[in-house]
Amino acid sequence: MRIQDKHHPQTPEGTNMQQEEVDRIARTLLDGLEDVARSGPHKHERTNRRIRGFLNNRCIFDTLEAQFVWEHPRYPNFYIPLSAILSGQGDVSFSPDMEDIDNQSLIHVGLVAVPGERPAAVAALINQGPLKGFVKILFNTLDKWMAEDEVLPPSHPRDPYKRIECLPSSRTVRVVFEGLVIAESSKNNIFLHETGLRTRYYIPISSVRNLGWLRKSDTVTVCPYKGTAGYYDLEVSLGGRAGGVKDAVWYYDEPLDEVAAIKGKICFYNEKFDIEIDGSSEAA
Repeated sequence: MRIQDKHHPQTPEGTNMQQEEVDRIARTLLDGLEDVARSGPHKHERTNRRIRGFLNNRCIFDTLEAQFVWEHPRYPNFYIPLSAILSGQGDVSFSPDMEDIDNQSLIHVGLVAVPGERPAAVAALINQGPLKGFVKILFNTLDKWMAEDEVLPPSHPRDPYKRIECLPSSRTVRVVFEGLVIAESSKNNIFLHETGLRTRYYIPISSVRNLGWLRKSDTVTVCPYKGTAGYYDLEVSLGGRAGGVKDAVWYYDEPLDEVAAIKGKICFYNEKFDIEIDGSSEAA
């Protein structure tokens, strides 16, 4: 299996991956990566965890030497030692061939392929700087990632320096949209505090004054700290005119254990509504 150009890896035989998809993933993978290779990341450190990745039900790497890499301050990615990928169950190739890699090149793009339904994973090998010899693979291109024996949500690794706290509260939460009270609750509330983010207020869905205002949305998102979220749109009548907010409310049917307290509750976007806590604006 050969790749002709480092920025345009070619689709390996035996997979169902289209060349356009390979190119799209490669562009996403390389976005900002040359600066990381040249100047180093925002920060990085050893995970001190066993990290495994699976593609088409085969383990393509199993390592104790993975790095948390913050390419930016917001959240980390896993970078995997090349040696762990080469010893895994995938068919690995980079451009140029491994024995011909030019030490002046910053990054080499390649593919890790395993026969099966899922396409090959596009990988970027760092060839200079403090992360030399480490490989980045986009999180959502594998079947699953595991930290020790936990299967991780398919978004990005959890930041070891962030914390979530779920606090029960009997303070009154009122949600207002353009002067109309949408929901009000003083029982069974959960105030969720997450490092670096605004407090989120989870309330029972029964606290919505008219459940007919909520319409199920097709939107689904994944949070590495809380799990998979579904959404409701808000549709209301405001003085004879229609009003509403797309994806106004989210909920977690099966939240991760750390935030199990929010199960069965809904959360309105602070940024899209006026939220009052005991009569005072929460944004004050």
